Amino acid sequence: MTEATMSNVSDGLKEFISGYATKSPDKKFHIPFQRKDLALDLVKVHDDRLSSLGGNKYFACVDMKGTDGRLYDIDFLMVVKPAQLTVTETSVHKINGKPLYNWKEEKGVWKKVKV
Repeated sequence: MTEATMSNVSDGLKEFISGYATKSPDKKFHIPFQRKDLALDLVKVHDDRLSSLGGNKYFACVDMKGTDGRLYDIDFLMVVKPAQLTVTETSVHKINGKPLYNWKEEKGVWKKVKV
């Protein structure tokens, strides 16, 4: 099995977000954050930050606008197989450009670290 192209990953993630929002009554993408529900609109998938983690696993960074007016940087971890993208984790990385955590590589593995 071959790995997906970054274009496949970007397009698949956009379709995932759009499909989720289409099914939502308010047409927003929702994720939980600090015991609240964030209702978001897609602004941009950072194609320049898409990364293959090996084993059909991928990382993406996405800008989304909240109904509260804030700009959220959302990190997505995914598994991509032919004609199937499965999001395994979403997390709020930044709010209005301010990071809540950073990424650090340790022995070839990227880990979240405190700011």
